Amino acid sequence: MSQERSYTIHPDLDALDFDPDEIEPSIPLKKVPAGDIFEASRAGDVDRLRYLIESGMNVNARDTWDSAALYYSCLAGHLEAARMLLESGAICSEHTFDGDRCHYAALNLTVRKLLKAFEARPPPLGPLQGALRDMFLRCRANQVFVEEFENPVRLMGQSLLNDGSNSNDFPPDITFFVQGRPIEAHRVILSARSSFFKRRFETKWKDRREVRFASEKLSYPALYSLIHFFYSDRLEVTVDDMEDLVEICKVCKCEGLQKVLEKEMFHQRHAEYKALRNVDNSQKRFILQGLSLPEQDRLQAALHFILQTSLANSNRQNADISDTLSGFDEIQASGSADDLADICVKVGEKSFRCHQVILASRSEYFKARLSHMTDFLERQDGLSSHSLPFLEEHDLSTEAFEKMIEYMYTDRLKDIDPDQAEEIFDAASRYLLFPLKRAVADALIPHLEMVLPAELCQWLILSDMYGVLKIREYCLDLIACNFETFADTPEFRAMLLTLPPPSGDSLLRTTHPSAPGASVNSDQGNLLDDLREKWLEAEAAELDKRDESAALFDKRLEMLVLIAERENADVHADDSLSA
Repeated sequence: MSQERSYTIHPDLDALDFDPDEIEPSIPLKKVPAGDIFEASRAGDVDRLRYLIESGMNVNARDTWDSAALYYSCLAGHLEAARMLLESGAICSEHTFDGDRCHYAALNLTVRKLLKAFEARPPPLGPLQGALRDMFLRCRANQVFVEEFENPVRLMGQSLLNDGSNSNDFPPDITFFVQGRPIEAHRVILSARSSFFKRRFETKWKDRREVRFASEKLSYPALYSLIHFFYSDRLEVTVDDMEDLVEICKVCKCEGLQKVLEKEMFHQRHAEYKALRNVDNSQKRFILQGLSLPEQDRLQAALHFILQTSLANSNRQNADISDTLSGFDEIQASGSADDLADICVKVGEKSFRCHQVILASRSEYFKARLSHMTDFLERQDGLSSHSLPFLEEHDLSTEAFEKMIEYMYTDRLKDIDPDQAEEIFDAASRYLLFPLKRAVADALIPHLEMVLPAELCQWLILSDMYGVLKIREYCLDLIACNFETFADTPEFRAMLLTLPPPSGDSLLRTTHPSAPGASVNSDQGNLLDDLREKWLEAEAAELDKRDESAALFDKRLEMLVLIAERENADVHADDSLSA
């Protein structure tokens, strides 16, 4: 028989009284996501999934059992986890290996309906991919193919065929004829995505506007699908054309895409009994998101490389410019084989080698300017016709323009100087490049986590002025959760003097943060109305006491405004005395 172990309490400890609140940590512990994407999908942990997806995790990656994360979320019936994966590009098309597994394994009808919805409506493209895809589909020859072979329902509003535009405002610079049918494209996109096209445009096809392929074995639908993928980072190909597409990928040196297609074809052969070819004769399609490929094989990486090459050539060109105009011509003509630049934009004393299709697809300002100007030559300095077409931009620093084209080519900003933010916000509005504001906000949020309350007030005013909602919401959330800390700062009180007062009538208040008030026709509500709403959320006010709590908040603001007015008067009195 084992002896029971006796326990005694130390006399000094026995005399201590513990308050339960003292046991809790003084700083709330932030949950740190753990585990891989497969575990998160099995558990339906949407917070962990969001963290992994935002970290760049491939949603179509496979585990040791050759299963994707979407399969596990469907198998367990986690609807929100499945939706998050689908919105991030997870493959769910029927008659593909992954799609069939998800459809057959789905726990209930609700999950199956979700899969069907995303099969009919692929997730939306990013701003860069969507802009280039629109440019590709505006080419008349490419529209004809879509009109003949594509189901309009599949495009779900993304098609440009019914928008009244029958011609492309910015024409292609190369046309391929396959089996007598044309495919229109732009050299820089093809060169960025394929070393085969890059080499051909530098040599055999350098001065050609048309390329005719004599081989009858070359499949027009397969080549069209590949070029469409180069623009949109989304591959849509019929299963019957996949074998031809693999052969084209071999020639075009698209190794990453080729491997994915070969693996899918292997699964197709072993799952062919499911296709019911004798019953259903409709064409089955394979859809692949660019996120399923390694990062170096995606559109952003390809255009980032082109941008870096262009910037390097621009820096060399600017460094080597001599006082003679002829020397400038020679430098402009040089380097074109490396970067395929077809436009030169001068900002201040610096010239940037750029690509018209990128500028025109990302910015309506550049699209209009490039498509309506004779030869695009704005200078009157007598330069020869061998130099690149030339645009000049004013009231913009070279640093801001470089950040702007970084976003236009890659859809992201690696980093940013906070002192540049206001100029870039202004440039985003002037150049009709509004998504740039969100990219700047994404790059600035880590910086805002370390700024003092006084500087945060400045960011709130700036973000409200330019409509940068992400920074505006971040500042309002932080101020609402630390209201008394900010109320003690003279900068916050001084800011109150510059803002419109909050709505006194509860019917005119903003009912949701950043929603417009009943009498205000704008995308943003009154700043102090939104601050009040966020403060009520942070204080967890009871519903039946919200109006009472809101009135107390307004009285607190009134008191702070009176203090700010007195402080302002004291400052003016001191200034007049010193004068």
